[in-house]
Amino acid sequence: MDLDEIDRRLLNLLQAEFPLSPRPFAGLGERLGLSEEEVLERVRRLKAEKIIRQISAIFDSRALGYRSTLAAFQVPDDRLEQVATAVSQNQGVSHNYARNHFFNLWFTLTVPPGEDPQAGVESLARENSISKFLYLPTLRVFKVAVQFDMVGMEGQSQGPPEKVGSAPEALGIEVDPVLVRQLQKDLELVQRPFLSLAEAAGTSEESLLETARLYQGQGAMRRFAAVLHHRKAGFSANGMGVWAVPQERVEEVGRAIAAFPQVTHCYQRPSYRDWPYSVFSMIHSQTVDGCWQVATEISLKTGIQDYNLLFSTKEYKKARVKYYED
Repeated sequence: MDLDEIDRRLLNLLQAEFPLSPRPFAGLGERLGLSEEEVLERVRRLKAEKIIRQISAIFDSRALGYRSTLAAFQVPDDRLEQVATAVSQNQGVSHNYARNHFFNLWFTLTVPPGEDPQAGVESLARENSISKFLYLPTLRVFKVAVQFDMVGMEGQSQGPPEKVGSAPEALGIEVDPVLVRQLQKDLELVQRPFLSLAEAAGTSEESLLETARLYQGQGAMRRFAAVLHHRKAGFSANGMGVWAVPQERVEEVGRAIAAFPQVTHCYQRPSYRDWPYSVFSMIHSQTVDGCWQVATEISLKTGIQDYNLLFSTKEYKKARVKYYED
């Protein structure tokens, strides 16, 4: 990476404090002592270099009435590519990775209101002749805070996580599907990027921004922000830490793990006879050894010694869930 200090500060702002205003890049420029055009030039370069993946609204699936789950398949090695390709073709699958475990294909599936994610996973298993799989819906959210500190380069940015200790009920907040479809689009890098979204939605720029702020206040939209290609951004290693936690300690341990700045996600999920792990955490670092070091520190702090760290060996799909699309 060839990033100067201003690039790094800009990336932090884009992830955490993107202005919902008619000229957001001018607002960012005021924070950084740059002109609007200088900010746009930097953002365009960071996008071209694939450090920025996308700038758009990040909606809460549950708040919109959607339901999602993590799932894992045990796939024979000689069929892994074939099955991974088939799973990725499902529009509800947003993330799909090979990981270094006998459960070697891991994916997330999101389904619209009225559909059952477990039935969706079971259907994918049948279609691909998979006899052994894990259905791992979220039982409790301890942390969702994907903001990489590009200045300190020490993991997730400081600040309160977006969700702590909450149950994953579908909230069903009433939203306008037309506006959601526009706000979830990758933002155009121009002076007034919300204007074209408003025109496509058949409303005014002011009304669209007012509605976006309302959705954020209600919790339907977690934030409007940039999402980074974490490997391109310097966090080239990420491990899925899984922890076998006694039921009576899940709350305590989940909150303790969530407090680590290198942890971006932390959830309680079901455990099974052949899968004893009930707390999941995503650990990010600049190296694999760095991820293991954080896991060791978590183990020492919590006293949980039965754990594992799974690393992705191949990314088959990583995309935003598109809400209210056909």
